[in-house]
Amino acid sequence: MLDRVFGTRRTRQIQRLLRNGKVTILCLVLTIVVLRGNLGAGKFGTPEQDFKEIRETFYQYRGKRTEPRRVLEEIQTETTSSEGNTNNYAEFDINKLFVDEEDDVKKDPNLPYSIGPKISDWDEQRSEWLKQNPNFPNFVNENKPRVLLVTGSSPKPCENPVGDHYLLKSIKNKIDYCRVHGIEIFYNMALLDAEMAGFWAKLPLIRKLLLSHPEVEFLWWMDSDAMFTDMAFEVPWERYKDRNLVLHGWNEMVYDEKNWIGLNTGSFLLRNCQWSLDLLDVWAPMGPKGKIRTEAGKLLTRELKDRPVFEADDQSAMVWILASQKDKWANKVYLENHYYLHGYWGILVDKYEEMIASYHPGLGDHRWPLVTHFVGCKPCGKFGDYPVERCLKQMDRAFNFGDNQILQMYGFTHKSLASRRVKRTRNDTNNPLEVKDELGLLHPAYKAVKVSSSA
Repeated sequence: MLDRVFGTRRTRQIQRLLRNGKVTILCLVLTIVVLRGNLGAGKFGTPEQDFKEIRETFYQYRGKRTEPRRVLEEIQTETTSSEGNTNNYAEFDINKLFVDEEDDVKKDPNLPYSIGPKISDWDEQRSEWLKQNPNFPNFVNENKPRVLLVTGSSPKPCENPVGDHYLLKSIKNKIDYCRVHGIEIFYNMALLDAEMAGFWAKLPLIRKLLLSHPEVEFLWWMDSDAMFTDMAFEVPWERYKDRNLVLHGWNEMVYDEKNWIGLNTGSFLLRNCQWSLDLLDVWAPMGPKGKIRTEAGKLLTRELKDRPVFEADDQSAMVWILASQKDKWANKVYLENHYYLHGYWGILVDKYEEMIASYHPGLGDHRWPLVTHFVGCKPCGKFGDYPVERCLKQMDRAFNFGDNQILQMYGFTHKSLASRRVKRTRNDTNNPLEVKDELGLLHPAYKAVKVSSSA
């Protein structure tokens, strides 16, 4: 009885092997047919050679399947052993990606510096262009000009490992504000004029953008180390209808005291007009690096109150131009101090919690500052004027302070101004367009009353 059972089982096993063998032979025949077709197309060698290669590949692959760890190690060894190749970003020398560039052709130091060809009829050219291009109006509505916010950073990575992360936070912050207020944004990483590096790199860029975007009425320059901290505040554009340059500053400090910190050029508004081009022509000649900038720095230190001895910077140069040529420029300049077009971080960041408890967005001034500017922190450089830990902690707080106003649109907020984590502030609803927020003006679907700029 047992012999009969085992005999039957053995017979079934033999039949199963025969069936599998038939399938295998059929697959091999089909493979040979396909290979013969490829041979006719000139893709492979003889059928015998192809079959031999397939068999060798099969056995090689089957052997490696049984040893996945060894195969993986071999692949990793082959990858990392190549010259100059590593999978570790921390070990890679980023400078290998930068091709050495030849020095720019030096300009004749005896020739006066020019930021570009002289243009004297820009108002006429621009007016004609706007007439011919009605689809690109320079005003969004009767009182709201078309604005282009411009910022940027060096084309190379930051000199410290965390600098680029804070640049990313800064540009994200600016994009959020511009998206909320219908402002266009331009981020620059190109040095347009090698002689105008450092403080002065913004001037050639600003001039190019004014000329290439005649539809833009105001250009808003903002340094990379400045952040918006009042996402609800709308710039009072009507106030500047007769002005061409708006800077944060004080008339008495600039015109009477000639104080080098009487204004700040880290965040300013410049109208697209002939007056602005003329101002740039006067402003730029102090900027070329080398002897010109050094000598100009001596002049500015001598002429301006409390200015330390260092090379010419764009802020000191602007103070000197306005103070020494007041009759020519002052009537078109507005030195704004009713709100923080520029707000020094050292007097603001420690008061954020007090602001949250006592006030609301939309004020723009010391109660809820429009801009917090981290002057002296230099997050992209190796060294700053303040302790690194203090700067980075406070930059995180400023970012979160502004970011909370955006997150609240979606029902979230940071757990604290020092935390990257967020928490839910409201539950989701099946009627999202009916949801109202304390920053209702941030969302076009919101019908909340606009936050007043008064107390």
